Amino acid sequence: MSIISVRSSRIVVAIASIVTAASTLLAQSPQRSDQSAAITGTGEASMTGTNPGTKGTASMISPSPGSPLGYHVVAYQPHNPQDVRVDVSLSRQQVYAMEGDRCLMAAACCVGELEKPTPKGRFKITERISDKRSDEYGYQVNNGTITPCNASMCHGTYVGYPMPYWCGFMPGYGFCEGYVWPAPHTHGDIRLDKQAAPRFFEIVQVGTPVNIAETQPEDVTVGRTVQRPDDFKNPDPPAAYMISPGPFQKPPGKLLIVQ
Repeated sequence: MSIISVRSSRIVVAIASIVTAASTLLAQSPQRSDQSAAITGTGEASMTGTNPGTKGTASMISPSPGSPLGYHVVAYQPHNPQDVRVDVSLSRQQVYAMEGDRCLMAAACCVGELEKPTPKGRFKITERISDKRSDEYGYQVNNGTITPCNASMCHGTYVGYPMPYWCGFMPGYGFCEGYVWPAPHTHGDIRLDKQAAPRFFEIVQVGTPVNIAETQPEDVTVGRTVQRPDDFKNPDPPAAYMISPGPFQKPPGKLLIVQ
């Protein structure tokens, strides 16, 4: 047997072990009757005692749970995607997807804390990855046991933290699904709720301009009525769920309203 064939076989075995471990542990985890197929959690408790990471990586970030009852984000399909821009207000922690004067989506977000701020300036969306995982922080799967780890110190098979609907705008920084805290709470990335992240992903494309500033003109117009979710109050999801395909489930139905 060739070296390539042996390596391929080992990779297949490793992947199969991860799936088996995830399925077993997830089946043993207590299920919430209201969110058995949704992500829950505060997100940042999982990496206690480890290197918290730098820049806008997914360190200590879990995807958001099912959005709270009554929280809903409305988003519209652009008439011309080339005219779309994104304005981010750091002081209001709000994201505005605009097409000229037309607001396509206005949503609450969570930005970088003081020690690891979200960068200010003008950027462009450089990549869109719906099922991105962190290459720095995540879990190690070893003999059926799943534990948080840094990729550089992983003993076993490494699976990165899920970063659903990632829209990067500079190396290490981007928009993704995650918990929307009332105060700045990330390592520089911009988190959107489970309702908002997939819709934002559909609105923008590679090349969409992004303007990040302390305030935005939309703060005093459409930004005045933006609702904030309270998903940050929810408990952490099981590790088995976090290494499974579950965090990347696409919401049912059409995400954007045609108008």
